[in-house]
Parts: sequence; structure tokens; C-alpha cells
Amino acid sequence: MAKKLNWNQWNPWLDQTCKSSGRKLNELEDTPSETTGILEKGQSVTGVISDVAFGGDGVMRCENQVVFVPHVITGETVEAEIVETKKSYAKAKLLRVIDKSPDRQQPKCPLFGECGGCQYQHISYENQLLIKEKQVRDIFERIGKLDGSKVAQVLPCPEPYNYRNRIMVRTQWNKTLKKMVVGFLRYHSRLVVPVEECHIAEHELNKQLEEVSADPSRKNGIKYVLRKFPDDWTLPNDSFFQNNFFLLPGMVEEVKSCLRDFGGDFLVDTYCGVGFFALELASEVKEFKGVEIDRMAIKAANENAKNKKISNGSFVEGATEKVLPELMKSYPPSKTTVVLDPPRRGIDPSAIEFLKSVGPGQILYVSCHPATQARDLATLCSDGQYSVKLVKPMDMFPQTQHIECVADIRLNS
Repeated sequence: MAKKLNWNQWNPWLDQTCKSSGRKLNELEDTPSETTGILEKGQSVTGVISDVAFGGDGVMRCENQVVFVPHVITGETVEAEIVETKKSYAKAKLLRVIDKSPDRQQPKCPLFGECGGCQYQHISYENQLLIKEKQVRDIFERIGKLDGSKVAQVLPCPEPYNYRNRIMVRTQWNKTLKKMVVGFLRYHSRLVVPVEECHIAEHELNKQLEEVSADPSRKNGIKYVLRKFPDDWTLPNDSFFQNNFFLLPGMVEEVKSCLRDFGGDFLVDTYCGVGFFALELASEVKEFKGVEIDRMAIKAANENAKNKKISNGSFVEGATEKVLPELMKSYPPSKTTVVLDPPRRGIDPSAIEFLKSVGPGQILYVSCHPATQARDLATLCSDGQYSVKLVKPMDMFPQTQHIECVADIRLNS
């Protein structure tokens, strides 16, 4: 299990001055107190935003206490109201921006700030990319204990809006409107905000949303998965596929470039889903094998291989950590690339230890969760056997806190 992080160790926050309305702030000790901090719920504070932390909230310091404020930009002076206090930090809601950043823009969605789906619509897209690059670098340096210079510039999405091919909405009885509404969870709430149009969803999904909203379920909490399926892939309803068709070709090219640079002959694609990476990379290797625990996805992977007339590989059903040892027996490790594309929780520790014992020449780790990715790479590279050659962030989730990363890890000679 990942170690719970101390917020004081999360970012290199600058020591900014914060003015508290009607109250003098006392100097805090270096170590958090066992009691709540000097800030109180309902208190108004004013200060300068020193950073935007991973997760989307801005960082403001009141003496030695950190205050997290949403919907702000580095360098802005803001007024905020404390809504929650902890031992070593506090959370606040934004009241007003006193000194605006030149990168601040009008959000496209009228529900921004009320709906919890997006965090960055108020920031110019160019600056969103810079923020995410810095966040990834900070995470890899702090959690992964890795060289931040290996983090490249973020690959931008050709379509910063209307890009998502899958969203999930839910029903909830709205007491004020006196009707069942369909939408997303509100910001930091379990209440549902009704949504007529999602500006980061593909247009086809908004048509589906309109249909669901016109005749929703009469039960609370019913979830609807709205999805646009890829044109040339067999994909079961519940199986995973990348949620951004617009940047997907760019991701494939980045992974191919890493594979070509290594020059291996064999590929093992773990957590392979419907065979996406294995089949996209099949022409670059002599032979491949894929493994996936989802039975329906494996069936689809075989159908995809047949439809695409790809015959230099095969797919196996099973858990990666259990099947990987048998798959690796088929190929010489020094000529083999292992693709890791796990769920957000990351790689099973036993799989990491097995890879270290076998020593494949290249590991390509694809993840939408940089923190667990950095944690896993810290373990993989802990004894000097492996080194991270490159981390390429890709903005598969514009307007939101999320970021996809491809890490190219090489066996040291």
C-alpha cells in the first residue's frame, strides 16, 4: 500500500505572507501540532498563491500553515474562506481574486466551480500544460526519488474540449427542483449537479446525455455510462479503452519511438485489455504475447488480431502477476520489452520483484496516475539495476487535474 503523504512534503511551496482577517497569526513550529492549526473554520484569509498542487488546488501559506484553495493560478493574490482545518494544512473556498494572473480565462462551462469534473477551465491551455509538467516532475522527484530532468514537455491534446469518449453520470432527486436530475457530483460533495451539456465530452455523448436526461430512472444513484466506441476495434461494453481518441495516435507514436530506440525483438503486453498496445506495436517486433484478467477483453483481443490480420502473437487470460513468469520464459530477456499499463492502483509488488529478477531489457510503463507510477519506478530502480531514460507526459485529460505518462525504463549494462 502506498505510504500516506505528509502535505508538508508534497510541494516546494514558497513561504508567502498571508493576512488573516481580524487575527494575528503566531509562528508555528516546524512539526505539526497534535491539535488543529491556528486557522479556524469560517475565517477569511488573504494571500499569494505559490503553486498549483497535483489535484488542482492552489497553495497558499499562512505563516507556516498551508492552505489549499481551488480555482486559482500561481502568482495570484486571493481572498479565501477556511472550510476545513487539519493538523498541518487547511482547505478553503475561493471568495475573490484580488490580483489576477494573465493566464486566467473565462471557463467555457457555466457549471465550472460547481461541478467537480474539471479543475482547470479558468487557466489558459498553454499554462495548463506547464502546470502539469511541473507537477509530474515534482512527483517523480519526491515520490520516485528520480531525476526530474528526465520528464519531457507535455504532449498537448489537439482538441482541449469535447474530447472524452466515455463519461459516467448519475441520477439524484433534487429537492429544490422537485424532480430527478442527471449529472455529475458537485465539487467536494455527494450531491449531483444537473448537467445539460458536458464541454469535455464528445458531441455524440452529449446527445446521449440529452436522451438520458429526458427520461431518467426513477431511482436515486443510478449510473449511466455514456460511451462512443472506436470505429475499428471490438470493445465490450465494460472493457477499458483510452478515453481520448484525438491524442491516442500521439501516444502510440511515443510508445513506438521508445520501442524502436531500444530495438528489441519481443514484446510482452501486460494488463493488455482488448490488445491495444500489443496490436499497435506488433509490426515492430518478431513476436508478442498479451495478458489480461478480463475474459471478455481477451476474447475481443483475439477478434481484433483476426480483424487486423495480425498473426505474430497471442493473448492469455489471467492476472499479470501470476501469468507473467510463464510468459517471460518464451523470450530472451535482453531482447524483450515489457509494456505495463495497469489500473490506477499500480503494479502488484510481486510483479515488480519478478521483473527485477528476470531483467527484461526495456520496460514501458503507461499510467494515468503519476503518484503510483513514481512509487513503482522507485522500487524498480532502487538498487541501480534499472534507470528511467524518459518520462513523457501526455494531456489525455485537458481541463482536469489528470495526466497520462509513458515512462521508458532501461536495464543498466
